Amino acid sequence: MTLSLAAIVEARKRIQDSIYRTPLMETASASALTGLHVKLKPENLQKTGSFKIRGATNRILLLGSDEKSRGVITASAGNHAQGVAHAAQQAGIKCTIVMPRTTSLAKVEAVRRYRTDVILEGKSFDEAAEHARALQRRTGATFVPAFDDYDVMAGQGTIGLEILEEWPDASTVIVPIGGGGLISGIATAIKETRPNVKVVGVQAAGVPSAKLARERGEPVTLDSAHTLADGIAVKRVGDLTFPILTRRVDDIVTVEEDEIAAAVLLLLERSKLVIEGAGAVPLAALLYRKDIAEGPNVVLVLSGGNIDVNMLGKIIDSGLAKSGRFTTIEVVLEDVPGSLNALLNHVARLEANVLTIEHNRTSAKAPFGKTFVTLHLETRGYEHAEEIARELSKHYEIQTRL
Repeated sequence: MTLSLAAIVEARKRIQDSIYRTPLMETASASALTGLHVKLKPENLQKTGSFKIRGATNRILLLGSDEKSRGVITASAGNHAQGVAHAAQQAGIKCTIVMPRTTSLAKVEAVRRYRTDVILEGKSFDEAAEHARALQRRTGATFVPAFDDYDVMAGQGTIGLEILEEWPDASTVIVPIGGGGLISGIATAIKETRPNVKVVGVQAAGVPSAKLARERGEPVTLDSAHTLADGIAVKRVGDLTFPILTRRVDDIVTVEEDEIAAAVLLLLERSKLVIEGAGAVPLAALLYRKDIAEGPNVVLVLSGGNIDVNMLGKIIDSGLAKSGRFTTIEVVLEDVPGSLNALLNHVARLEANVLTIEHNRTSAKAPFGKTFVTLHLETRGYEHAEEIARELSKHYEIQTRL
């Protein structure tokens, strides 16, 4: 058995009444920044907030009556859990989700809203998956993999069909890679329909499991998987997905954490889309790896929007710093009345916004009669930040600048 265009077409017929057909959205900001015609495929607008419902629904709708009576089980810390839970609820079958004990409360509650049995087990996804497999063997429930399953891949591949139908002139499609299920489905749909369209996969630089696998000719297991793009933090690509992405994906690139954060911020500000880190990596790749596109018409697959709100503030701060709109300057002042007021008036004339200020009069580093002031400033961009630093250095000793 393998993945085929015919299987993807059948999957679309099967799931079309259970999912949304997400639109292709114009993005003037990304187009202006890159000089290309860029469109977004916003799967954050999908039911459950990510593409995962497509594959999960296809897999569950293919269950036989005996399998349905025994229910389904899976392990996930995020989007796949919600996709399986929703699909199982719609099919009226029992569902068990095993999640690591470290999973955020918000994600656990999101899954429980589907009246699903949630078991918290293990410190990591691997430990949760091991427990889920043990339960599956004991109960006879059907295990629904997150990516390494042809029926799941076929469901994800329906995105590729929608892209080509809505924009036949698309020349490059850029897709996040975690375990490889999403890009395997999309690449199969595209390459079997229009083989000249370039398909590019993107991973976080800290978790390059698919990129390393391609380079070494076989799946490799990473020691760790830490990135703000937690939806693609997969230590090892699938045994089934690996040959597909090797054969059908034209290129795999990686992006840094601050680049991902900047992409999340840009989508939030300019496109009014809340996109999780994993979903923003295609934009990060296009902005910071500008030679990856072939032809002028580019589609970015934004895989999901289930971002942990506790992380959002940190991501925004990182994105502001990457785009030059946040800068930190440490100034040495005379320790006399009025010096701090004079500094702040100078900053105001330079039209910077003070976010926070630290006035340390007792630092052992400060020379006698001096004090350190650390300014955290919001600026209009790199040129404005440089202007502020240059002007302040004419009047004050600048100790450090970040």
